[in-house]
Amino acid sequence: MKNYKKILLVAAASLSFATTSFAVETLKIGTEGAYPPFNLIDSNGEAVGFDLDIAKALCEKMDVECSVVTSDWDGIIPALNAKKFDFLAASMSITEERSRAVDFTDPYYTNGLQFVAPKSSDFKLDKKSMKGRVIGAQRATIAGHWLEDNFGKTVDIKFYDTNENAYLDLESGRLDGVLADKFVNWEWLQSEAGANFEFKGDPVFDNDKIGIAVRKGNNELRERLNTALKEIVEDGTYKTINDKYFPFNVY
Repeated sequence: MKNYKKILLVAAASLSFATTSFAVETLKIGTEGAYPPFNLIDSNGEAVGFDLDIAKALCEKMDVECSVVTSDWDGIIPALNAKKFDFLAASMSITEERSRAVDFTDPYYTNGLQFVAPKSSDFKLDKKSMKGRVIGAQRATIAGHWLEDNFGKTVDIKFYDTNENAYLDLESGRLDGVLADKFVNWEWLQSEAGANFEFKGDPVFDNDKIGIAVRKGNNELRERLNTALKEIVEDGTYKTINDKYFPFNVY
């Protein structure tokens, strides 16, 4: 009887060890889901896009299972810090202000800001020509801050919860132009809705570094993500994802 009990104890310990050994680490990816082609909700209700493809490739390199959680842009950093997800892949610009709230990985692409407006409009970027125009931008973005700093006293700035809503007002004629990330604008210009619009002028800010955000002090995860990013660049995974969305290199 004692030997039988001993066998059961050994078997139970072995099962427990095996379960622990094969436990898979899981992480949650945070994103907005309203910023095509970088992150959006598809017809199946799933978050997809360049950001998510990159994030999932990083998860694969780190040998972890990842799920996706969406959040409104305005509250996305507080949601990360409230531990609703583990890292943030949402085309977030690395700024000094944001770096006081979160830590960033190395950049995973570089963007810029550029205006779009109707093809028929005489849209010049000097303050005399811009005076009185109504320009849209997404709230709490680099584009919004740039407009306030450079044309705050010249144009009427309208802020939106998403870029998509700014485009809707541009289409309807309620805006004279929209300032947004040039790659996001490029995507919209390819659509039927953007057919009568075009880029106006050169990019006004062309060195916008985009990073993945983690909670302050989570250096272990940040470095794991950095290592994985280097690996997907070196083995061609990054290029495959890039070419799926763009005919040019965004890295």
